[in-house]
Amino acid sequence: MPKNTSAAAHLRRLLELLAAGAPAEDFGAVATEARRSGAGAGDLAEIEQATQAALRVHSALRQHQRREAELTALFDTAGDLAALRDLDAVLRSIVRRARMLLGTDTAYLTLPDEEAGDTFMRVTDGSVSVLFQNLRLQLGEGLGGLVAQTARPYATPDYRTDERFHHTHSIDAGVLDEGLVAILGVPLLLGSGSGGKVIGALFAADRTPRTFSPDEVALLCSLANHAAIAIDTAKAMTDARVALAELAEANAVIRERSAAMQRAEESHDRLSDLVLRGGDVADVAAAVADLLRGDVTVFDAGGWPLTETARGA
Repeated sequence: MPKNTSAAAHLRRLLELLAAGAPAEDFGAVATEARRSGAGAGDLAEIEQATQAALRVHSALRQHQRREAELTALFDTAGDLAALRDLDAVLRSIVRRARMLLGTDTAYLTLPDEEAGDTFMRVTDGSVSVLFQNLRLQLGEGLGGLVAQTARPYATPDYRTDERFHHTHSIDAGVLDEGLVAILGVPLLLGSGSGGKVIGALFAADRTPRTFSPDEVALLCSLANHAAIAIDTAKAMTDARVALAELAEANAVIRERSAAMQRAEESHDRLSDLVLRGGDVADVAAAVADLLRGDVTVFDAGGWPLTETARGA
């Protein structure tokens, strides 16, 4: 009976540790304490089994808590991105949040260059290498080129030894200069299915070996989905601002030309009325000088002045 009471006390201790959110190493101490207190083999086996079950629950709780924190951060990120309208600010925010959410040494974003037919490094966060920051990738080259080509996420625990990617001297030199080892890349997709369009790629990378978990891949994909919409919106806003500026400029030209035409029409009417009322050359010269706000002299075919110089008002 005392042994059963001892086992129950240790089992309660495991539950208390779970409720308190104690670290995993504290759970193993329960079985150790039971052994020291002289618990029987049956009780020890039960306590060991309960400890393993408690550790599984502890791991699941930690995973749920981490996922909740990630989703909260992702929700906050989506709200921040929705409030931004400047493209550069949007891109910087995306890369900074990617690095923060995954806790990596660096994060970066590449965009396609339609004219050059390749992709280029648009924004980096945590990068120290100018060579890396100026990298350009052809479609299918390196991990980034593969992400852009297949529109699928890819991760490597050690880029330099991973043969799944088409290595090039320039890309490998940039990665080496930055000191990157583990890299996760996901596409920035607009739309879904076969109609989806890759408008860039988002990366998170460490300078030490690391295996990115499926949850981390999914998290960066979720951020990339929000990012793609934010980038598209920012580009649309930029295009709209440019279009409005061009429209305003065109309207200014139209107003100026309309005013000039109005002045010409009024001048024509004034001069016509003057002639119809019997005005002579001097009267016409005076009217023209007034309209042009300058000096006017009328000469005959021989170059002799027909009138005195008329001075405009």
